Amino acid sequence: MTKILILTVSHGAAHRRAADALKAAFLEIQPGIQVEVRDALWHCARWFRAYYNSYAIPLRYWPGLWRWIEGYQHRQPSMGPARLYRAGSHPLGRYLQAENPDIVIATEVGVGELVAFAKRRARACFFLVALELMDFNRAWIQPEVDFYPVVHPDLGDELAQAGASREKIAACGMPIHPAYRQLPDHNSTRQRLGLQSNLPMLLVLFGGTGFGNPRRIVAEIKKVQAPLQTAFVSGKNSTLEKVLRRLLAGVPNTRVLGWVDNMHEWMVSADLLLSKPGGATVMEAASCGLPLLAFDPLPGNEERTCRWLEKWQVGVWMRSTDEVAPTIERLLASPEERDLLARSAQAIARPHAAFATAAEILRRWESVGAKKAVARDE
Repeated sequence: MTKILILTVSHGAAHRRAADALKAAFLEIQPGIQVEVRDALWHCARWFRAYYNSYAIPLRYWPGLWRWIEGYQHRQPSMGPARLYRAGSHPLGRYLQAENPDIVIATEVGVGELVAFAKRRARACFFLVALELMDFNRAWIQPEVDFYPVVHPDLGDELAQAGASREKIAACGMPIHPAYRQLPDHNSTRQRLGLQSNLPMLLVLFGGTGFGNPRRIVAEIKKVQAPLQTAFVSGKNSTLEKVLRRLLAGVPNTRVLGWVDNMHEWMVSADLLLSKPGGATVMEAASCGLPLLAFDPLPGNEERTCRWLEKWQVGVWMRSTDEVAPTIERLLASPEERDLLARSAQAIARPHAAFATAAEILRRWESVGAKKAVARDE
């Protein structure tokens, strides 16, 4: 039986969401297939986990410094000092040898590099997949990688121009939750969620971990004069949820939610989405034809995602707080512009991406396995 290991990290929610969507797709294609999702860092040295997770300190307290660090890393053939990565990945290598998977899928660039080190050191023959989530780093390009499923052809071109073999690249889309494959009706969903049918709805997200400055966002939204209903989703950040409830106390037509398991329903119900531009959020919104107003992107990768948003015309990158209220007002007053953004979003949507990615991984792995068998017999 084919054995698949999907290695991810707990940074944000996008990596785990993609991993879970891919696991569900594999099980749909081959019921009974052996597929597990694991946090790769828990199988690395403890000191290395602390080193790897230290990025959160400059990201939160010195974003300018993190922008420089991340921009430097983005252009390098390795995400960090090779000696540290090799030493930190020794336990991961032993774990992979014990598991003996046929296919290993890395959903984060540093994890991909760690697995490549382990594969190289052990001369292992598992099929290694580097799953890019809306962003490309030079460190993805490792000779041990067998396949690069990418979100969009533009990202595939960027990867190839940096040196990856075009034969290893396929634009499969980003694996997202199966719920986006068959979306519910807009009006009935609004009714089920208790939303008003005659008011435009703005959905405000802070990412899975609830990252951002709620005071600035709430202050700007309060300036919007047009009739509007809003829903704020704080993710897993309970402190943020309490802050939002305090800031929005007494504001009419407003809901504050914590973690939700029916994000597709909230997106289907919305007319506009104001959010950090995480890769999963971008593609989930695209599947709903929902224009994205990108605000407060994390330095580095999310800023690059904003540039793709502008190129593909699926959203608006609001570079300053002062742009929030005027942009919302403009789009509410211009259904033509909203429709253009919605159509562009639907053009890049790949709601079946998890299934397509899983199927292509299995096809390529089986092809490689067949070639090895022929060579062995000869």
